[in-house]
Amino acid sequence: MDLPIRPRRNRRTEAIRGLVRETELTAAHLIYPLFLHAGTADQPIDSMPGCTRWSLAGLVKEAGEAHALGIPAIVLFPAISDKLKTKDAREAWNAKGLVPKAIAALKKAHPTLTVITDVALDPYNTDGHDGLVADDGRILNDETVAALVKQALCHATAGADIVAPSDMMDGRVAALRSALDKAGFQDVAIMSYTAKYASAYYGPFRGALDSAPKFGDKKTYQMDYANAREALREASLDEAEGADIMMVKPAVPYLDVIYRLRQHSPLPVAAYHVSGEYLMIKAAAASGWLDEKKIVLETLTSIRRAGADMILTYFAKDVATWQSEGR
Repeated sequence: MDLPIRPRRNRRTEAIRGLVRETELTAAHLIYPLFLHAGTADQPIDSMPGCTRWSLAGLVKEAGEAHALGIPAIVLFPAISDKLKTKDAREAWNAKGLVPKAIAALKKAHPTLTVITDVALDPYNTDGHDGLVADDGRILNDETVAALVKQALCHATAGADIVAPSDMMDGRVAALRSALDKAGFQDVAIMSYTAKYASAYYGPFRGALDSAPKFGDKKTYQMDYANAREALREASLDEAEGADIMMVKPAVPYLDVIYRLRQHSPLPVAAYHVSGEYLMIKAAAASGWLDEKKIVLETLTSIRRAGADMILTYFAKDVATWQSEGR
């Protein structure tokens, strides 16, 4: 065949493929979500095989190992005792609570580790919703934002580097930015869950924290999974209100949304490879039908290729370990 243009020439060897590779995935692109609880023993999580609900000591050790492998940041998710859960979620801003203790311990042990905290009320309230709930079942926006401000200030005071509001209440980024700045925390960044969808992929996570809603669903505040243009509206608001990083959650079913945000805004874009996505890979690999390492690397690379600057993934330590071992 007389073919002057043969794209396969750029695929001929591993060295050539490496030279022309468009998308890079390294440990430096990953954020490691870690679960913690107030007990002294580390607990395997039934709904998320391979993940652990860490004690404080276990958390510090696990975070240190991940950081030593090149992972720059972790994000904390607490499992709160039922006896501390209240209608007003006041434990969320307890300066002596589980998360502030964890932040302080992590920053003391690993000063260069970036500590990100989840800012939402669902682990702390008796209703299991991200916001405060009225007597008639409505999720209260403005009252929730006031509570989130207290929570974010509590985390910043303890030493958090980044606060990540995951609640999807209107106006919360502006309120958090204003409160943090007024309190002297101008350097604490906001990673906003800009496009967080009302997704069925969150089930295993809710099992890990026992944080499922006690009634109804989260569709009045999390986004409709049929919508993509709406994410651009949320992105414009978050950018104007002072967000430093925007997030899309979940990741793989919303690669088009990641791409749209990347094209729409100069802000860094994060993507959360969530528990349901994690568990599907784990289950398929356990059955022998998929090679876990290969499918994880392909999946996370696809998220980067869509435009994500960083990925929150439960596979973070695995990926970093594979890369450190040259596998």
